Amino acid sequence: MGANSAAIKWFSLCIVVLLSLGFQGIQCDVTYDNKALIIDGQRRILFSGSIHYPRSTPQMWGGLIQKAKDGGLDIIDTYVFWNLHEPSPGNYNFEGRYDLVRFVKLVQKAGLYVHLRIGPYICGEWNFGGFPVWLKYVPGISFRTDNEPFKMAMQNFTKKIVQIMKDENLFQSQGGPIILSQIENEYEPEDKAFGSAGHAYMTWAAQMALSMNTGVPWVMCKEFDAPDPLINTCNGFYCDYFSPNKPNKPTMWTEAWTGWFSDFAGPNHQRPVEDLAFAVARFLQKGGSFVNYYMVISWGTNFGRTSGGPFITTSYDYDAPIDEYGLIRQPKYGHLKDLHKAIKSCEKALLNADPTVENLGAYKQAHVFSSNSGDCAAFLANYHPNGTGKLTFNNMHYSLPPWSISILPDCKNVVFNTAQVGVQTSQVQMLPTATGLSWETFSEDVLSVDEDKITTVPGLLEQINVTRDTTDYLWYTTGLTIRSYESFLHQGNLLNLTVDSAGHALHVFVNGELSGSAHGSRKSKRFTFTVPVKLHAGRNRISLQSIAVGLPNIGTHFENWKAGIERVTLHGLDKGEKDLTWNKWSYKVGLKGEDMNLGSPDSVPSVEWMKRTTSAQSPPLTWHRAYFDEPKGEDPLALDMGSMGKGQVWINGNSIGRYWTVKATGDCNACGYNATFRETKCQFGCGQPTQRWYHVPRSWLKPTKNLLVVFEEIGGDSSQISLVKRLVTSPHPTLLR
Repeated sequence: MGANSAAIKWFSLCIVVLLSLGFQGIQCDVTYDNKALIIDGQRRILFSGSIHYPRSTPQMWGGLIQKAKDGGLDIIDTYVFWNLHEPSPGNYNFEGRYDLVRFVKLVQKAGLYVHLRIGPYICGEWNFGGFPVWLKYVPGISFRTDNEPFKMAMQNFTKKIVQIMKDENLFQSQGGPIILSQIENEYEPEDKAFGSAGHAYMTWAAQMALSMNTGVPWVMCKEFDAPDPLINTCNGFYCDYFSPNKPNKPTMWTEAWTGWFSDFAGPNHQRPVEDLAFAVARFLQKGGSFVNYYMVISWGTNFGRTSGGPFITTSYDYDAPIDEYGLIRQPKYGHLKDLHKAIKSCEKALLNADPTVENLGAYKQAHVFSSNSGDCAAFLANYHPNGTGKLTFNNMHYSLPPWSISILPDCKNVVFNTAQVGVQTSQVQMLPTATGLSWETFSEDVLSVDEDKITTVPGLLEQINVTRDTTDYLWYTTGLTIRSYESFLHQGNLLNLTVDSAGHALHVFVNGELSGSAHGSRKSKRFTFTVPVKLHAGRNRISLQSIAVGLPNIGTHFENWKAGIERVTLHGLDKGEKDLTWNKWSYKVGLKGEDMNLGSPDSVPSVEWMKRTTSAQSPPLTWHRAYFDEPKGEDPLALDMGSMGKGQVWINGNSIGRYWTVKATGDCNACGYNATFRETKCQFGCGQPTQRWYHVPRSWLKPTKNLLVVFEEIGGDSSQISLVKRLVTSPHPTLLR
């Protein structure tokens, strides 16, 4: 039987019903066949884009959604963020940036569909992969495997989200915009790692999702064994190799990666739009019918302490067609918009015929879709990374640039080539505003800690078990008495302190003075740091500030992940190595400034801020405070933190996130589109801070007297911090076509 009969087999009749509010809505069960999703009885080629609602502000959502629609998208895709919505067991938060219902309704208002990726594991370079940290302490839990405590918690949250959506009539089966939902996320590696227990869990998750009776299909991305009727889908830079695990399922690409994320001390990344368009056309010519750009806007901003990794930057720009600030990035936006228009002009042929492949010479192919009704569309491909492809098709001659595909909606005329970009590159400028900042400071006192906030035990404790991720900071402090000072001093021995850390960063203070700092990396969280230290005869105080830079977001056994200090040794005494690991250690969670809520306008009023009169670099562990008026205009704003070291920033009590001006290292060579793209290609920014500018949402500002608070860990010059505006200009008149 042909493709048309397959569509009839899976056809679902939509019924018009009168809703209680007195207007007509259409209730429809979304289904699928081997060609595509079927909505309102019609197969559809669908372009989707990911927008993560908590990574921008509600005031930005409408504009972002409209720009996505104007760019030719049909669907908005979003994860659901468990750790934001259930910060403690049974206590839920759906306010402000976490207002999922408001976000979905804005998508509906714009006339777009929604793909709701409930997970609830999301990865997403998000703290702890989206899991709430309290889940780690449920007795007997083991994450993402056939474990009853985990499955119970996961089911409860999934039910909660589904019921909220049902109560608001947001599934397509109720007349709403949600046409697709996802359970779990990229489970295939874990499925293999856990063996039979992983397979049992995956099967359970699928059955649990189906039991929710949403009336729309469920998908499992990057999970080959997804059981029927769930659709297994592809994620990656390319998905033309992918086929679903059953012949009656459509070929879907749930994450077409538009770029790559950045981590502190690493380079930034860009993916040429010529290659991205080539990858999408290559997927569609093989019979694909659903593409979701991950991301269509930059993932936005990791406000607060939400970035994962660890070491993921606060900016999550991802080289997306719409940048972190909500501005259009050309030529990526315009070229993809042209691609979508070209594909839509082929839709009838693509959905009603299977492709026939014609080899037209080395590296050259034609994929031809010719339907019984007479529709014909063709994709002419030149896979050679360097040479122009000259070929003959249907007795006509064509010339294709290297690594490109031409689209012919009538099998004759080229309307689009993936490598021929008709939109000029937009120019980005970060320009100063006329905003003056007059600073005051407050210093953390390393030697003075509130005794009632200290726990003292023998040995070194794991950091997350102590902090429960309520703060990045944990102090480990011990005393050391030197009774034989002269013996090692006059023998010329050096004293070195060695600290073994499970991650992620560390500042070493001896007798209140900073001796040195160290950190791991996203790929190597653990590190060993040896630093010369100056001790004196008598009692010495060693204070180690261990710092988390986001919890890991990928892997197995989340319940076993660790951070913090694991071993401390001192070298150079006359008796050789002295192991301090099992000394009595005192623990202080967080900072004194955090206890006093210094980042908020409602901070403790008795704090003595000191007027800063010099532009010299501040000492470590210093809080900085300034007030400013909102700059005029509507241009997006950012803080230039290039003069600072490492820390966190707040505006009017809202956390912008972590900042760190560590220099990027990588392979920042020339970038060409014409070869297989990987995250190791097209890097830029080497030798400069990975992130210098930090997004300030205008909706967080008042007309006057806005409070800016910076906590600096290692020292910086706050007099050089400035508020800038971001402008994107293009000489091309089709910037907003």
